[in-house]
Amino acid sequence: MFLAIDAILTAAEAAALRAAAETLAFADGRATAGRIAREIKANDQAAASADLDAVRARVTDALMAHPVFVAAARPRAMTPLILSRYRGGQSYGTHVDDALMGGIRTDLSFTLFLSDPASYDGGALVVADAIEERAFRLDAGSLILYPSTTLHRVEPVTRGTRLCLVGWVQSWIRDAGQREILFDLDRAVAEVHAREGKSALLDTLTKTRSNLLRMWAG
Repeated sequence: MFLAIDAILTAAEAAALRAAAETLAFADGRATAGRIAREIKANDQAAASADLDAVRARVTDALMAHPVFVAAARPRAMTPLILSRYRGGQSYGTHVDDALMGGIRTDLSFTLFLSDPASYDGGALVVADAIEERAFRLDAGSLILYPSTTLHRVEPVTRGTRLCLVGWVQSWIRDAGQREILFDLDRAVAEVHAREGKSALLDTLTKTRSNLLRMWAG
């Protein structure tokens, strides 16, 4: 399931994080790439610091407080977020993310855009499925969530700076099809509750969702 989620951060929050990023030191992004990926990766990543940890914490809190992100990803664990910067000519060629990172299995990948898309050219995240490629350049504060099993790339930036945070999720629900069923059930529960409040149908839906979670979580 590919899912674009708007307004994980407000415009003001995204602007504050862009300002915070300007004070950070950046290093060659190839340092965190695997042997093959190093050959096609050209970007900068924020170096470890207390200020970077503060940025990570603010964004992680926002992610874990966002009901759509939580419902779609069912996070059991997450890697530390990477603050990534692409400037003129930088790109990341076609690759698949490592299956294991920092001791967790990567089920889902995400990119949270911090730069206003009008402030740079190029830099689309292009994700491929079995049928087509999909290109994403989202508003500042919005996020694309997609399976870590997919091939993807970042197109060259030809003007300006593309700033984003990337991360990976190990989900409580390993199977992508099961995650989508639970996500659909969450939406059905919310719609029924909004339409009719507490009801027998709502009770049945919430019972079914809870019991599927018991069956599938692991």
